[in-house]
Amino acid sequence: MARKARTARKSVARKGAAGKAAPRKRMAATATAAAKASNGHDTLREVEQLLYRQAECLDGKRWQDFIELFASDGTYWMPAAPEQTTGEGVPSIFWEDRDLMTVRLKRLTHPRAWSQRTAWGTNHVIGNVTIEREDARSGDLVVRSRFHMMEFRNDTTRHFAGSYVHHLKRTRDGHRIRLQRVDMVNAQGPYEYVLQAWV
Repeated sequence: MARKARTARKSVARKGAAGKAAPRKRMAATATAAAKASNGHDTLREVEQLLYRQAECLDGKRWQDFIELFASDGTYWMPAAPEQTTGEGVPSIFWEDRDLMTVRLKRLTHPRAWSQRTAWGTNHVIGNVTIEREDARSGDLVVRSRFHMMEFRNDTTRHFAGSYVHHLKRTRDGHRIRLQRVDMVNAQGPYEYVLQAWV
């Protein structure tokens, strides 16, 4: 009888400990999920992958893949001055919708594009990615990041650096770029030749 009583007490104790542990586990899981939702970790990760993929397209000269990252109404914009608030009706270094991007693609890949015959390449580094705004209903985002691009062409190395602002549209295939603004720190610097591809 004594052994049975001790066994019963141990069983009750184990059940009590398990019962206390279960709510703690549920609370921990809930807190983890809430933390992810509150700091935008999953969304930020998705955005970072998009920006890294875009950089890989540029460095790999996969121009069509680069264009496909833009929404059908997407625009690539590099203003001539940081105080510009629109590219409409004012001079810009780039102000291209997908049609104009396709024109540039054809010029870059044309067999008689002698400027492309010289071996050249770029390398992008993207960082400081932050989500500035998120529309809870549509899932659209405004994202800011920093970039540094090194270009090697004609035995010369050039460096370009600045900030990106991506306005991203949520689609069934993930986010697509509605507007990409590129502000280069050295946009006003002297260059021996113009930019021929996107930065």
